[in-house]
Amino acid sequence: MHLPSVLSFLIWIPVVSGIFVLTFSPSATLARAAALFGAVLGALPLVPLVAHFDAASGAMQFVERVEWLPQFGIAYHLGVDGISLWFTVLTAVTTLIVFIASWQSVTKQVAQYYGAFLVLSGCMQGVFASLDGMLFFVFFEASLIPLYLLIGTWGGGERRVYAAIRYFFFSLLGSLAMLAALIYLWSQAHTFDIDAWRHLELGFAPQIAIFVCFLAAFSVKVPMWPVHTWLPDVNAEGPTGAAVLLGMLKIGGYGMLRYVLPIVPDAAHFFAPAMIALSLVAVIYGSLVALAQTDMRKLLAYSAVAHMGLVTLGLFTFDRLGTEGAVVQMLSYGIVSGAMLLCTGVLVERTNNGSIDAYGGVANTMPRFAACAMLFSMANVGLPGTSGFVGEFLVLMGAIRVNFWIGAAAASSLILSAAYTLWMVKRVIFGAVKNDRVAMLRDLGKREFALFGAMAVLVLAIGVHPKTFTDAMGPSVESLLSAAQGSSLPADENAPSYDAHHVTVSGRTPG
Repeated sequence: MHLPSVLSFLIWIPVVSGIFVLTFSPSATLARAAALFGAVLGALPLVPLVAHFDAASGAMQFVERVEWLPQFGIAYHLGVDGISLWFTVLTAVTTLIVFIASWQSVTKQVAQYYGAFLVLSGCMQGVFASLDGMLFFVFFEASLIPLYLLIGTWGGGERRVYAAIRYFFFSLLGSLAMLAALIYLWSQAHTFDIDAWRHLELGFAPQIAIFVCFLAAFSVKVPMWPVHTWLPDVNAEGPTGAAVLLGMLKIGGYGMLRYVLPIVPDAAHFFAPAMIALSLVAVIYGSLVALAQTDMRKLLAYSAVAHMGLVTLGLFTFDRLGTEGAVVQMLSYGIVSGAMLLCTGVLVERTNNGSIDAYGGVANTMPRFAACAMLFSMANVGLPGTSGFVGEFLVLMGAIRVNFWIGAAAASSLILSAAYTLWMVKRVIFGAVKNDRVAMLRDLGKREFALFGAMAVLVLAIGVHPKTFTDAMGPSVESLLSAAQGSSLPADENAPSYDAHHVTVSGRTPG
């Protein structure tokens, strides 16, 4: 069923609402109300988008195309498939979560804060829905401005401006390299249509150069080791809302999936061993550094590096299980990391201290908070029945199919993530009440408990019935992997055939 302008509404309602909040909000109360109304209104197009999406098709749906700059081959071209569908849903849900979570914590320049978030939300929707390379670049770059302002203005740390500048320049340098790649592809195809780029017969040397340029942009956003160093600063110094948004919206992994694998497949196969090696380094290094952290927010930053290492590992296995697992891992860990960052934000807002040693025995004074934090911690560990298990299991299965030892090395993440997560939980949540500050903590209010409850439902829904998500993305993943085979690297005819939808885990179907 064709429903025109659904994607445009998803993009422009938040942007227009953000501009309205910035311009016409005379008080903090009105700014909050107007921003929440804009966020809810911006999420409404998801209803027809999900309801009328054809899960059996791997083609782009809800396509909109208007010639923008035809002399340069640039069009306002939008569409979603089974992969990008869930990222648009996650973007809208994240915006609502951030608004509800920061309802009382943001007290300065309230209109500017919510206005920046709405504009950022619209830009993120544009990134996931763009089918034109230059349109993608415009939204990709536009998202830098509100993020820079959010980190530098509303961060609670003394080094928040440093963290904002560091993130901005890391992202900008990579984006300039990506722009060079986009212009080269346009020179070969005379269009910015990414579907046309898939059919270009590029030489091996140009593919290598384009791969490096794309990698420079997307690796920062993943973030991959060793360009991850901006993330701990942003988590520790920036506002919780910005950290949650960065944790939940996986632009880097999506960019690799949409641009790197199908457009420069030969280069992707050539660099696959190096990418797998870097992914394993990220998994092990990130986990070990997380074990050494004394600040909860920095521990979660290195946890993100480790978990996103599994995403890049899954993508570069070129295996359906691994690729589906990478997408599910991005969606799942987006929710789990956001929930855990919100948990730390609750404690930091009440005590103004993010150190692990500042807590102990929180369960005695905040039992509802402790229950929620434990559920999200178990999802971070990858406990079966939670969303964290599904993506990790599929990635590890895909890796083992490629090489047993790669899968075994990646499986170390299960042990290491349990080590640093349970170590933090034991010292923060359990035990005797450590000090008067902990004894005076108040438990979750109704608003906070409802927010965590909604996120808990998402974590359990993906964990218990992932088939809802994998059925929709399956045909799109197959189409993408077909394009990613490469001209000089045909598929292995001797590789065993399988159906990802018939692999069972403990008697249930993960996807």
